[in-house]
Amino acid sequence: MSSVVQITNLHKQYNDQEVVRGIDLNVQAGNCFGLLGPNGAGKTTTLRLLLGQSPINGGEIRVFGLPIPQAGRAVRARTGVVPQMDNLDPDFTVAENLRIYGRYFGIEAGMLANRIRELLEFVGLTDRADARIATLSGGMKRRLTIARALINDPELIVLDEPTTGLDPQARHMIWTRLRDLRQVGKTLLLTTHYMEEAERLCDTLVIMDQGRILEQGAPTVLIKKHVEPEVIEVRGDKTLARHALESAGGGRFDTIGDTSYYYTHDARAVVKRLEGMPELTFLHRPANLEDVFLKLTGRELRD
Repeated sequence: MSSVVQITNLHKQYNDQEVVRGIDLNVQAGNCFGLLGPNGAGKTTTLRLLLGQSPINGGEIRVFGLPIPQAGRAVRARTGVVPQMDNLDPDFTVAENLRIYGRYFGIEAGMLANRIRELLEFVGLTDRADARIATLSGGMKRRLTIARALINDPELIVLDEPTTGLDPQARHMIWTRLRDLRQVGKTLLLTTHYMEEAERLCDTLVIMDQGRILEQGAPTVLIKKHVEPEVIEVRGDKTLARHALESAGGGRFDTIGDTSYYYTHDARAVVKRLEGMPELTFLHRPANLEDVFLKLTGRELRD
């Protein structure tokens, strides 16, 4: 399988602050590759560098084998971009937004009309073709932004937090559409704060913090590597919860806010004990990517 994106020892500095510190990435064709990290980890900056929107301070970026930023124009012609914030033109209708954008790529009028019709059907907006942007819901705007990113039939699609702020129904529809794109061989590169999104979509992901890569691999592999398979979340009196969990032995204990976490390979004895303690509320679940993320990046708030 060939590489679509190759990043080697990438550095980026703003004033005296280095925000990307020597990262390496290799995105394979036809895969969904995720960048995870707290606010300020360097995810969006990495995407900007990859798209040639900001000069690099060190290292090398190649997309489709072409150097960035030198071949930025040629790379952007084969790339679709879904920005973090929707930037649709409010003066045009849904179809006009796609038509104007398609003209930037020099798509012939007849072909563009067919492409718009196909994309509106793909994102479920056929009946809103003549609607103004102000009349669309947040989910509709996000779907239109994804359709716009596909107007040039790109080989690489870069998505910066594609479902932030959407309700579950809209989020699931977008996940379905992104999986459809993978099925037809598109390469996806996305950032997200939704761990469930990363687990469902990504073949490979990296977890970043403070401009560095902390870990890389398939979601299931990272979960197995870093976290015990069973987790118990307990809410209620923290002293009582800690005593109940630590007395079980053989597990790992953590706490944040009013919730205590117990990570273990066998939760049966702890579950039985908690079932006899009605003053505590608990949830027994399998480990997930969020557990890995918090273990590697910490639980403190980030601005």
